[in-house]
Amino acid sequence: MQNSNKNTITFMVCSIFVLIIGLFLAISLGATHIGISEIWHSIFNYSEKLELVLIRDVRIPRALCVLLTGGVLGVTGAMIQGVTRNPIAEPSLLGVSQGATLVVAIFYAIGISINTTNVMIASLIGAVFSGVIVIGFMSRKANNSSITKILLAGTAMSTFFISLTTIAGLLSNKSQFIAFWVAGGFRSATWEDFILVSVVGIVGLIIAILLSKKINVLSLGDDVAISLGENPERIRLIALLIMIPMCAAAVAVGKNIGFVGLIIPQIVRKVLGEDYRKIIPASFLLGAVLLTYSDIAARMINNPYETPIGIFTALIGVPFFVAVARKEKG
Repeated sequence: MQNSNKNTITFMVCSIFVLIIGLFLAISLGATHIGISEIWHSIFNYSEKLELVLIRDVRIPRALCVLLTGGVLGVTGAMIQGVTRNPIAEPSLLGVSQGATLVVAIFYAIGISINTTNVMIASLIGAVFSGVIVIGFMSRKANNSSITKILLAGTAMSTFFISLTTIAGLLSNKSQFIAFWVAGGFRSATWEDFILVSVVGIVGLIIAILLSKKINVLSLGDDVAISLGENPERIRLIALLIMIPMCAAAVAVGKNIGFVGLIIPQIVRKVLGEDYRKIIPASFLLGAVLLTYSDIAARMINNPYETPIGIFTALIGVPFFVAVARKEKG
């Protein structure tokens, strides 16, 4: 027990340290290199100097949005894997993120003004719609909540929603804008986006941590959970109701980013074990680390042009998904 707590503390401290370095790199690196003194002055000494405005109104809110979005994706992945006892479940593989992306694309197509509020509304509508379908599969008896059935349904929904998103772009002649959403990215992140994802993400994280003990019980199996006085279907429903606004906020700010929720909880479980009281906060930190460095790579690999961040998470996530799926099959 003492070694387990020591490992957890070490993991958390290392993650925070790496994340702080990543934040500094995210703010300083780019088409214009910015030093520590400029970063300091942009925060503590207000000025209209171009470099300081760039840091204060572009790079800092972007870096913070990336951090929080990565954390949100890590937490939602951990929750969905816990309540379904499915090691390869995550919001983008179950169609929740793609449902949110579809409604955003429809808003684009019909000419609704795109701002933080409208994008969040669109993302929430799409996440609720796709989330209700997922609830339909999760609320069946335990033997129907198999990896195969849930993943087949999620893959079908994801493909269908992305196809509709593409059609919406073609019919409205806004394919370029919508393609940006499908690929994922933080190019337009603002302080308003930061407020949105921070409020939703932090509230969701707190509730998820409070729910983590029940997820531990559920991860032992429905029969064990029932024998201990828990209602498995209610726990799954509460978890999904928490996930829906978190996924909506992640899509509203970072667009359609996949595989973070798949990769992160798997790594955390390997290091810290199966206790979701540790997995959920650790997944937040490690998700923030992964997306922060992915965003740095997205901005720097083809500088001054920006590569969609979803490419980097997919390059890591697809082989990871295949490896885990083969292990589960075996």
